[in-house]
Amino acid sequence: MTDFHGVFPYLVSPVDSNGRIKTEVLGRLASDLIDAGVHGLTPLGSTGEFAYLDRAQRLDVVRATIEAAAGRVSVVAGVASTSTADAVAQARDYQRLGANGILAILEAYFPLKDAQIEAYFRAIADAVEIPVVLYTNPQFQRSDLSLDVIERLATHPRIRYIKDASTNTGRLLSILNRCGDALSVFSASAHIPAAVMMIGGVGWMAGPACLIPRQSVRLYELCRTGQWTDAMALQRRLWTINEAFARFNLAACIKAGLQSQGYDVGDPIPPQAALTMDERKAVTAALEMLTI
Repeated sequence: MTDFHGVFPYLVSPVDSNGRIKTEVLGRLASDLIDAGVHGLTPLGSTGEFAYLDRAQRLDVVRATIEAAAGRVSVVAGVASTSTADAVAQARDYQRLGANGILAILEAYFPLKDAQIEAYFRAIADAVEIPVVLYTNPQFQRSDLSLDVIERLATHPRIRYIKDASTNTGRLLSILNRCGDALSVFSASAHIPAAVMMIGGVGWMAGPACLIPRQSVRLYELCRTGQWTDAMALQRRLWTINEAFARFNLAACIKAGLQSQGYDVGDPIPPQAALTMDERKAVTAALEMLTI
C-alpha cells in the first residue's frame, strides 16, 4: 500500500469567469511543483476552496491534477460533504479517476455526536481501496474528531494518516501516543512543521508549499535527517509567510502569490474577495524575503 510522507502542497482551484476550471493552469502548477521536489499533491484541500465548488468542478480539479502528476507523485484528493452518501460517492469517483488516497473532511450543519462522526469517516474508508487521511480543523468545522474517535478510526485498515490543524501540538503528541504506528501524523500550516516532525510527524499538507516548494522540501529533508539546528534556522525564516497569511483569507493569499509568480489562477471564488493592492504587496514582500 502507498506510503505518504513529505511535502504535499494543497493546490488552488483556478476558476475562470464562467466557472470553468483552468485545467491547463492547474496542470502547469502541479508539474512545476513536482519538478521542485514535492512528494505529493493534494487537490481540494482548504486552499482548493472545496466548499465553493460544485461536483463537476471538483471532478475537473482532481482529474487535471492526476493527469499532470502522471504517476510521478501520489495524489490525495479531498472529499468533503455534509452528507455521508455524497462523501462516499466523491471518494469512489476520485479513486476511479486514479487518486492514490483520499483526504476525508467532515462538513456539518447540525451538530453531530461522536458515533455519527465516526460513522461518516468509516463509510468513506469502507467505500474505497486506497489510503484515507483524516482531516480535522476545528477552526472551520462544526463537529470535530475527539481523541477517542481518532483512536477508534485508527483501527480501520485504510485510515492510516491524519492531518490535524488544531494548532495544538500537544494534541498531535496525544494522537501519536494513543495510535502508535497505526496512524501517521501530517502537520498543517497552523502548526510549525519542524516541531511536528521532531515529535514524530511524517510531513505536512499545506497551502503555502504551493509558493515555496523548494524551501519546504529542503526543510523536510533537514528534519528527516535530524539536522535540527539548520532545520530550525530555515523554519524561522519560513514561518514569516504563515504570519503574513494569517492576516488575510488563505485562498486569496495563495492565489495572489501564485499570480505574482506567473500563474493565471484567478481570484478566490465569491463571496470571498481578492486581496486589495496593499494586501497583495504584503504577500509579495513576504515571498520575496524567502527567495533562496
